[in-house]
Amino acid sequence: CGIYSFTGTSISAEVKSVSIGDFPNLATIVEPTLSQTLIEKMKDKFTGATRLDLEETGGDLEFSGAVTNYNVTYAAAGANDQSALNRLTISIRVEYINNVSDESWSDTFQNSQDFDRNVSLSDVEQTLIDQITDDLVESVFNKAFNNW
Repeated sequence: CGIYSFTGTSISAEVKSVSIGDFPNLATIVEPTLSQTLIEKMKDKFTGATRLDLEETGGDLEFSGAVTNYNVTYAAAGANDQSALNRLTISIRVEYINNVSDESWSDTFQNSQDFDRNVSLSDVEQTLIDQITDDLVESVFNKAFNNW
């Protein structure tokens, strides 16, 4: 049928490569390593979980986009109307182009993680970024390769 399936993914046999473009950080708050962390995790996931070769530019499948939101909000009220939890939220916009089938889409993905209000963001920030970007990459992967 011309469809390649690997661990639940469906990729046309004609598709051989993927390229991951820039994801500039356009959020109001800029965490300096976030864009590069996201790009590297996408490269690892898209080549590790598929048979696709990574191309710098012009792959059969192309992904690009931007970090559009990075903020901390109150997640849950505690005693005396104080926050019991804070929430770090990251949003990304992803542009997808399939140069083999001329399919394309643009979508926004968002994920968040809660942390204790008594903990400084700087103490847990890298751990939260790792968890959130893992979830974001999984969501992008599922939309692109599993049609979710």
